[in-house]
Amino acid sequence: MEAAHNGRVGESAAPGTVTLDVAVESPEEMKELGRRIAGVLAPGDLVMLTGELGAGKTTLTRGLGEGLGVRGAVTSPTFVIARVHPPLGEGPALVHVDAYRLGGGLDEMEDLDLDVSLPESVIVVEWGDGKVEELSEHRLRVVIDRAVGDTDDERRTVTLMGIGTRWAGLDTELAGA
Repeated sequence: MEAAHNGRVGESAAPGTVTLDVAVESPEEMKELGRRIAGVLAPGDLVMLTGELGAGKTTLTRGLGEGLGVRGAVTSPTFVIARVHPPLGEGPALVHVDAYRLGGGLDEMEDLDLDVSLPESVIVVEWGDGKVEELSEHRLRVVIDRAVGDTDDERRTVTLMGIGTRWAGLDTELAGA
């Protein structure tokens, strides 16, 4: 896995945003990246995952679950919308949400009580762009880019955007994790 800074625009141009690109060559490296990211997560963190179908969002979340030491196999919550994985030890629970089928913004997600769970949990939302940003001004946005079309190429570029002052040392923290 190689990490590099990039100069993307958009949300990464906002003050207090740190951007880091990581090259991932296989599903195992994606899980390892998830374990590394878990090493810097704390209760109250919101992680938003974006990427095409099959990009590796759930694989990354499996690594997050392993790194956080939570109970239960991390699988895609597509048909149940959300799964809660309680900690096996002292760490935070992992709340894994798939917002793909939810059309509206945060209003439609209110029944999930994510705002109640956030202070003591790590919340990971797949397909959360435009839906959950209001939960926290400090969030980690993860964009996974892969080759599209009929290909078996497992390489991915994972762009980590730490938004807000909570993520000011993202590049240093991940290097040490």
